[in-house]
Amino acid sequence: MLRWVAAGMVVVNGFFPAVWILFTSLKSEAELVQKPITWWPAKPMLDNYVRAFTDQPLLTYLKNSLLIACGATVLSLVVAAFAAYAIARLNLKRRQLILTCIVASSMFPLVTLLVPIFETMRTLGWLNTYIALILPYVVLNLPVCTLVLVSFFQSIPRDLENAAMIDGCTRMGALWQVVVPLAAPGVFTAGILAFVNSWDEFLLALSLNSSPAVRTLPVGIALYQGEFTFPWPIISAALIVAIVPVAILIALFQERVVGGLTQGGLKG
Repeated sequence: MLRWVAAGMVVVNGFFPAVWILFTSLKSEAELVQKPITWWPAKPMLDNYVRAFTDQPLLTYLKNSLLIACGATVLSLVVAAFAAYAIARLNLKRRQLILTCIVASSMFPLVTLLVPIFETMRTLGWLNTYIALILPYVVLNLPVCTLVLVSFFQSIPRDLENAAMIDGCTRMGALWQVVVPLAAPGVFTAGILAFVNSWDEFLLALSLNSSPAVRTLPVGIALYQGEFTFPWPIISAALIVAIVPVAILIALFQERVVGGLTQGGLKG
């Protein structure tokens, strides 16, 4: 019984905010502030979605977020694969210390890294570019991606790589043709974690890219707020647009993600 209660609390906590945002996006501002509160919209309307795309260049923000998140995810997986393979397969000294440092590096608050990252990007002339966000996101994603992949790479028998190298494959070829395909659940898990982290990030996106042409979705949505007004129905419509790509991604790869997290926890 307690398990069902706990599961119900998790479901409500996870889905209720999204459902409430969806209902809010279908209401008018007058209906939103009326009392008593109405849960279901009396007259569902799509005008808020139209205004979400016309009041701000939402499509541009959406494109920017997709390009930056996808770029950061691909680079994170490539670099993490090299790092994880070195930790899992090579005879590195103080391997446990390296893993500890990787975990410790992920615990620094992002705000403490903001000034050095900003100064670096300003010096390189990369402010208001995609690369200004992609590279920091790769660095932020590397610890979790590396840790996930290490646990999977360790579970793959070395004999498979040795057989591939006997057949003429290089160590690099064995990594990409044998190890990475066999660790596909872990790669999907790490990739989705990296994508979601890059998609949702706000502080760096606000600080490094102030130009509307390269502004990302979280920052763009914050701009719907006026000086004295909060158009919550329009903001809610924009939030639903931001949620949809992540929801689709997780729905498509749900089994791989859950399986990857479970297997990684057992094998690690």
